[in-house]
Amino acid sequence: MKYTLEYPSELPDAVDDFLRPDVIRDVAVHAESAGFSAVALSEHPAPSVKWRRNGGHNTLDPIAALSFMAAVTSNVKLMTNLYVLPFRNPYLSAKALGSLDVVSGGRLIAGVGAGYLRSEFSAVGVDFDRRAELLDETLGALRSIWTDPETPVSGGGFDAVGPVWLQPPAQRPHPPIWIGGNGKAALRRVVDYGSGWMPLITSAGMASVIRTAAIEDAAQFGAVLDELRGRLADAGRDPMSVDVQVVCPHIDLDDAASLRQALDVLDELAGYGANWAVAHVDGSSPQAALDFITFFGEAVIKKP
Repeated sequence: MKYTLEYPSELPDAVDDFLRPDVIRDVAVHAESAGFSAVALSEHPAPSVKWRRNGGHNTLDPIAALSFMAAVTSNVKLMTNLYVLPFRNPYLSAKALGSLDVVSGGRLIAGVGAGYLRSEFSAVGVDFDRRAELLDETLGALRSIWTDPETPVSGGGFDAVGPVWLQPPAQRPHPPIWIGGNGKAALRRVVDYGSGWMPLITSAGMASVIRTAAIEDAAQFGAVLDELRGRLADAGRDPMSVDVQVVCPHIDLDDAASLRQALDVLDELAGYGANWAVAHVDGSSPQAALDFITFFGEAVIKKP
């Protein structure tokens, strides 16, 4: 199992100190030293105050923040979790994500999804009801732009009228694309475009809030992953070639039983086929986060 650190500012109760450049540097460097394989940030360019006050969190532009982290680290992967492709023109996404891959020396994992906040789509001027259509269109365009940039790509709201010059990403043929979502459409996108799948195992109520199908327990996760692997095989792809990232259960540093339970859950999910897990650390202070990262590295990542 490999582990991703979700940057602590992503927690609803995280302190504003996590937006300071010295703290961003310290957390990223410490995560790499502790053995995390990736550091991740989500994307919310214009979330509502209502969302923030009802469980949302502080946000940074993931391209800017992950580029900063790339400059202070050497090996850890930089993951968008998730980058909302329908928000923008595919050429803009290809340029931004590709530039992050270049400046990081080929360390981008492009986790992407459809988005779910209607008011945010309105704020950035995109039709919320077209988000699934736009995601499919952009996934196809993104791969084409990265692998054959001179061939013009056109879509519903954009039209390259001649050969386009774009610096190719460092990873060839393109950076790994991981797809978020639990439903049938997400599985189809993984088969068509993805090298990774990022499901969310959560209650039906929470799944409804983020507008995805419910996967409520490990057994249901295993069944959906079996379906995905069957679809990959039917498409002529190696079913084991796709990475699968789940969310690490909460761990209380002061409770040995909490650690044992989390390790048991991770072992169960790994048994069904998960090979990555994203961890949320203590966001009450920068020092608490660093302490948690150290503990997690020793007790989970490097456990015997």
